[in-house]
Amino acid sequence: GLKLICQNYLCRFGEIDIIMNDASYLIFIEVRQRNNPNHGSSIESITLAKQQKIVRTAQYYLQTHPRFLNQPCRFDAIGMTHHQTVTWLPNAFLVN
Repeated sequence: GLKLICQNYLCRFGEIDIIMNDASYLIFIEVRQRNNPNHGSSIESITLAKQQKIVRTAQYYLQTHPRFLNQPCRFDAIGMTHHQTVTWLPNAFLVN
């Protein structure tokens, strides 16, 4: 039920890997892969600083694409391992 809006959105604030839309939300998705699990999981590699950068980038996207301004947003994370195990975490982080 998700519709792809954009891949690899890039602006001066940063990059968002995937932007998707469903009936309820505009979804900003960060995709991470970790080959070495000794340094934490791929999801754990999304630091607070990275989250803030994604949020700033999403805010800029919304300002430049006003058709989505009134649609609720959420931030998901997709983590992959070198064994191709995929974890999709909806609402991976919250925005204040």
